[in-house]
Amino acid sequence: MKRVVITGMGAVTPLGNTLGDYVAGLRSGRVGIGPITKFAADAGVSVAGEVRDFDPTVHLKAKAAKRMDLFSQYALYSATEAMTMAGLVGGGVDSEQFGVIYGSGIGGLGTIEQQVIKMHDKGPRRVSPLFVPNAIINMAAGNLSIAFHAQNISQAVVTACASATNAIGNAFDTIRLGRAQVMLTGGSEASVNEIGIAGFAALTALSRSTDPLRASLPFDAYRSGFVMGEGAGTLVLEELTHAQARDAHIYAEVVGYGSTADAYHATAPDPTGTGAIRAMTQAVTDAGITPDAVGYINAHGTATKANDEAESRAIQTLFGKHDVLVSSTKGMTGHLLGAAGALEAIATVAALRGPLPVNVGCADQDPACPVHLVTPANADRPVDYALSNSFGFGGHNAVLAFKRWGA
Repeated sequence: MKRVVITGMGAVTPLGNTLGDYVAGLRSGRVGIGPITKFAADAGVSVAGEVRDFDPTVHLKAKAAKRMDLFSQYALYSATEAMTMAGLVGGGVDSEQFGVIYGSGIGGLGTIEQQVIKMHDKGPRRVSPLFVPNAIINMAAGNLSIAFHAQNISQAVVTACASATNAIGNAFDTIRLGRAQVMLTGGSEASVNEIGIAGFAALTALSRSTDPLRASLPFDAYRSGFVMGEGAGTLVLEELTHAQARDAHIYAEVVGYGSTADAYHATAPDPTGTGAIRAMTQAVTDAGITPDAVGYINAHGTATKANDEAESRAIQTLFGKHDVLVSSTKGMTGHLLGAAGALEAIATVAALRGPLPVNVGCADQDPACPVHLVTPANADRPVDYALSNSFGFGGHNAVLAFKRWGA
């Protein structure tokens, strides 16, 4: 098996539209959730983790940006930052050894909403000829492969809120099996729009708090649902010797991946946490370590009653004898659905370099969630191995294991 390292990262988030702003926001515990401004919110939900001050033309040509849905814009924007960070813009990799596996839970939801309204109001002949290529989920991956001339595998992964983590895991497998030398991977979502909020509100999955600071409360006894977020996270994964041959800076190593199914319910997690336990066990075993080596877990932690309890039960079952620290960064960003796992993988890589992100939003920890949360008092603890958890509707479970470079 080949070894796989991370040489570039990029981010578009509710905490800022660069990797630096995102990581700085995480480290300061800043909450990027605020009142919805993109439309007149009237579904009983008034806050979201919106991407603000986003100018796609910083990294994209204006004409190209106009021909993409927002989720593809986010993907390409963050990928350009990641490729620049990796030193691969303009060359440095054989295009036939360079692939893309990218995730999204919903894809071009904004385009779908706009074009259905247009068809209803003005008739089917007024539907845009770009409707299909803007709306379909694979176009984030397609646009990335076109933009960077990546001619190896190009795939889209759709496993709800586990999409980006599955995408990164599959990209990791592609490199370590010797099928590519460099992979561009991650996830993007742009579902802070009227139909997106209305749909999840109808499921009673969203917090109805009007206070942005008390809306997303992972592991808190008074949590009342998740907060919708949006954005993208992109990573450049590279085969170790390829990265070393070009003297690339290495930020962390990907060492394990696990993926299982609950086979339980369309929207609810298995309350026993069995599927999550198996996915975490797979990732730890794949990494060649034991549970006691894991110092930090970036939890899925959606701030819904069912998820946080089931995930806590799974973590306690596998790591209960070990003092593993846990936090969910969704208290700061909201839940980015299919992009969540990418930004949380980046947060986990940043955590390996310290400090750990504090579990913002939890003032009164639920006794049913007896995990050891990251606080300002323990955030400076050094960590060599960390996990990033993602669990999605349909019972999809995905976990990545990362190792601090040089550990």
